[in-house]
Amino acid sequence: MKKILAITLAAATLSSCGVLKSYDRDHVVGQVKTDGLYGDAQTSSDSLGLGDLKWRDIFTDPQLQALIDKALAQNTNMRNADLQIKQIKYALSASKTAFIPFITFSPQGSITQISDTYNRGQYDHTAHNYGLALTLGWQNYNPVDLIIQTKNAEASKQRLENARQAIQVSIVANVAQMYYTLSQLDQTLAIVSETRDNWATYVDMQRQLMEAGQANAAAVASYEATYYNICQSVVSIQDNIRLLENNLSTLLGEMPGNVSKIHSASALDQFTLPAKIHTGAPVSILARRPDVREAEFVLQSAYYKKNRAIASFFPKLTLSATGSFSNGQAGNVIANPGIILHNFAASLIQPIFAGGALRAQYKSAKADVEIAINDFVQKVIQAGNEVNTAMVSINTATQQRQLIDKQVDALQRAYDATNLLYQHYGSNYLNVITAHNSLLQGKTTQITNRMEQISATIQLYQALGGGAQ
Repeated sequence: MKKILAITLAAATLSSCGVLKSYDRDHVVGQVKTDGLYGDAQTSSDSLGLGDLKWRDIFTDPQLQALIDKALAQNTNMRNADLQIKQIKYALSASKTAFIPFITFSPQGSITQISDTYNRGQYDHTAHNYGLALTLGWQNYNPVDLIIQTKNAEASKQRLENARQAIQVSIVANVAQMYYTLSQLDQTLAIVSETRDNWATYVDMQRQLMEAGQANAAAVASYEATYYNICQSVVSIQDNIRLLENNLSTLLGEMPGNVSKIHSASALDQFTLPAKIHTGAPVSILARRPDVREAEFVLQSAYYKKNRAIASFFPKLTLSATGSFSNGQAGNVIANPGIILHNFAASLIQPIFAGGALRAQYKSAKADVEIAINDFVQKVIQAGNEVNTAMVSINTATQQRQLIDKQVDALQRAYDATNLLYQHYGSNYLNVITAHNSLLQGKTTQITNRMEQISATIQLYQALGGGAQ
């Protein structure tokens, strides 16, 4: 028994040189080149950026924060993620108990009676037989394989927690996107409705001029067509608002129609870019992006799979010990008082030849590791491109905003001057309508620009892994 244990421990010690070595994350990540990962959006490696902020520090609107909290609490995908994490915790606990020997207790008893039907009093005999058996065992386990399985189970738990983070990042981003898109639609609806009212006034004036013989029917019909086209736009925007409200309700885990009063047109104007809009160090991506972390978990799993393939070359151990207190012995001879019986057994199975299957399994697992490394590197490059794209979009929208604001200011002055000419000198009212429509189109462009800036910020939030958790 002691010799077998010594052999097993020696095998485990030899294997621990490489097989039991834990996955070295710093070594793997250190092999990925991050210089210039963000392209021309690269910032100082020691600076804190958007990836170091929590989502509450990025989306500061109280009403939006309340919506995000509700979505995180009620969304069914989020709830299922929490339940799956609990399941893997139970499985992890079970895998750890594999190191503990099993113990069984199986008491037994019997009564045997012998009698002669012809002479019952002379031959009646009753025998009482009992046994109290206790078994201790640790069977058919490869110690190296057990340790690797436990590490793999812990990695699975981390993968589920990472999946939960991915769901959370997606929920936060989608709720924010819908919230500000509803604000954009509210503002756009107000502008298009004002444009519709202006054209209604102008069409009515043209009808009066036609009745006075100063305008023709063709011109009036053309103005009416433009008016009805604007009316269709109003209906279309209202329909888009209802559809988006329903989608937001679904994300919140609520019935449709409960979010019609939670968005306002002013939300778009109240949004401000975070003070730390730069990206920070590239390690923010490696540490926080769920998809990059998932690629790393695949690599980690492949690493332990390779180690398990190596572990298959080492022996498997079976240990058992049985003890019992009984009055029954071989040959059904009864002994009273009872006696103690004990038994110890151990076996060691060392694979010698398996037709090349074990070696092929190891080579396949080794190739899986190389594939996982390549996928991980590609995912990091993709992440860097997404960060660069979002940063470029934010910078472009910020630069355009200054120009668009100046354009709207100029259009406002042009409209005021044209309206003043009409009031004092009776110029053509069409000039007033044209100037007003140009102003409204400029404001629409202004709204679109603000939404582009917000959308790019949301994209950067996602590209950097959802900020600090």
